[in-house]
Amino acid sequence: MVIMEMVGGNYVVKTKLIQSLLCPLLAAGLLLAPLPVPSESVSAASGTAAVSVAAAAKYQVFVDGKKLALSAPAFVEKGVTFVPMREIFKALGASVTWESKTQTVIGRKGHITISLKAGKKEAVINNKSVKLDAAPVLRGGVTYVPVRFVSESLGAKVAWDAKAKAVRITSAEAAELEEYEKWLEEQENLPKFTTTEIVEKYDESIVMIMTNRAQGSGVVVGEQLILTNYHVIEDAASATALTLYGDELEVEGVVAYDETVDLAVIKTKDPLQLAEVAVDYDLSSRKGDKVVAIGSPLGLQNTVSDGLISNIFSEGGVRYVQTSAPIDHGSSGGALFNEHGKLIGITTLGYADTNADLNFAVSVLHAYSLLDGIEEKAAKKAEFLPSTLPDTLVGASLSDVEKVMEEHFSTLATNDGEASFTGWKAERDAGGWLVLTADIDPLFYMYYGPSAAEELRMWAINMGYELHDLLPDDKIQVLISFERDYGFEPRGLEPGEVTALDGGKWRVRYPVIDMQLKDQLHIKVRD
Repeated sequence: MVIMEMVGGNYVVKTKLIQSLLCPLLAAGLLLAPLPVPSESVSAASGTAAVSVAAAAKYQVFVDGKKLALSAPAFVEKGVTFVPMREIFKALGASVTWESKTQTVIGRKGHITISLKAGKKEAVINNKSVKLDAAPVLRGGVTYVPVRFVSESLGAKVAWDAKAKAVRITSAEAAELEEYEKWLEEQENLPKFTTTEIVEKYDESIVMIMTNRAQGSGVVVGEQLILTNYHVIEDAASATALTLYGDELEVEGVVAYDETVDLAVIKTKDPLQLAEVAVDYDLSSRKGDKVVAIGSPLGLQNTVSDGLISNIFSEGGVRYVQTSAPIDHGSSGGALFNEHGKLIGITTLGYADTNADLNFAVSVLHAYSLLDGIEEKAAKKAEFLPSTLPDTLVGASLSDVEKVMEEHFSTLATNDGEASFTGWKAERDAGGWLVLTADIDPLFYMYYGPSAAEELRMWAINMGYELHDLLPDDKIQVLISFERDYGFEPRGLEPGEVTALDGGKWRVRYPVIDMQLKDQLHIKVRD
C-alpha cells in the first residue's frame, strides 16, 4: 500500500507493507507461470543441454525501462527464462550470496529472504517451501535463476514483450511510484467545498457526549460506533450521545481505545441511524490548508468554526494537526475536516489566554489504525473502562485517603505546563470535617498562577465531585497552599502569611485553593 505525504511542499512516497510484498503461500502456478515465448526460439531437452550464443543473444531483460547489462546471455528452456543471478537480484534492490559448498543462492530484500539451490525444483521464501517449474542451473561458471520467480518473489511485475523478445520487469518501487503519481493527479483534481457545504454534509454525524464526569464530542463512524477522545470517556461509568435532532442514545461502553494517542471508540446500545464519517489515512494535509471544526465547546452543541492548518508535527509517537480553528472545553472528540470534506483529525486540546489560536487535533491516521484493529467479537463486547479510583473511601483510614490523593491528584497538565501538588495530608478536625491539604509547586504558581487560575478552579471542582462520590456523607475541605522561604521579609501580604525563621529567613505561606463541599460546593481560587 502506498501512502503519500506532503512534506515541505513536496510529496513523499511512504510504503506500508501489508503482511509481505508477496505472500509466500501463493499458488505455484501464479508465481511460476512461464513467460510466453515462441516455441521455435528454444530447443533444450534438459538443464545441461547446450544453447547457442546466437539464440541466447536474442533475449533482453529490462528493469524499470532500462536494459539490464548481463554478464552472460539470458536463455530460455521449456518456456522458462533464465538470467545470471547477481544482475537480477541487484537490479531489484536485493543482496545476493552464493554458497558454493551447497550450491545455494540466498537473496535478501527487506523482510523477504529467498533461497534457491542449483538443480533443485524447490525454493524457500521466508521459511516457506515453494515448488519451481525449473531449477536454477550452473552453466559456464555462471549461476542462472528463473527470472519470473525471483522478480515476483521480490514484489515486481513481469511481462513478456514478444515483438522485442524481451522480459520487461517493473520493480515494486517503480510500481509504487506509478501508483503515487496517479494518486497525486487524483488529489489535484479533488473538489473543494465551502464551510457551509461541509456542515450540510457532516453536521448530523457529530454528536455531543455526556458522561457522569465530563462533556465532550464524538464522530459517528459506524452504525453504533462513535469515535472520541480517550480523556472524554476515561473514568466514566455511564454516558449518553446527544444527536443534532435531540435524540439521546445510551452508551453501552468502550470497544477500543489507545491512551497514548488519546482516542477511543464507544458503542451505543441502539443504532444511531446517522450518516457515518469515513475514516482513512491522511498524510496529504499541508500547512496553510483550510479546515472546518465541528464540536460542542462548553456544551454548545455542534458549534462550527473554521481556520487554517497552522502546523503538522509528531510528539511522543503521536501525529498532531495544529489549527487556528477555535475550539474549547467540550470540543474534545470533535471533527476536523479539510476543504475536500475529508476527516483529518479529532480535536483534542488548545491553549487558553492567547491570541494565537493554538489548537490541536490528533491525526486521523491514528483513528484509522484503531478502527482497523477492532475485531467483530470485540465490537459486540462493549464495557466502560475500569475506574482508576476506588469504588468508595467510606470507612477508609486517613492514610488510605492520603494515598488516593497522592496517586490521583498530584499533577495537573495546564496550558502553561504541569502543576504538581505535594505533601498530601488528611485530618479530621473538631467540627467533623475531613481536611485535605497539599502544597502547589511554588515556582509554577509564581510564574503561571494568574493565567492558570481557571484551570486550577476546574481541576478543584472536578476533584470535589469525585471526592463526593467516594465520601458522599462527609464534609470535605481541600486546601492547596503556596509556600516558599525568602532571605528578606516580603511585604503586602495578609497577617499570618509571613513567618520569621532562624538565620534571617522568612517563610511565606497562604492558601491558593480553598474548596469545601457536602451537598453543595464552594470554591475560592487565589490568583
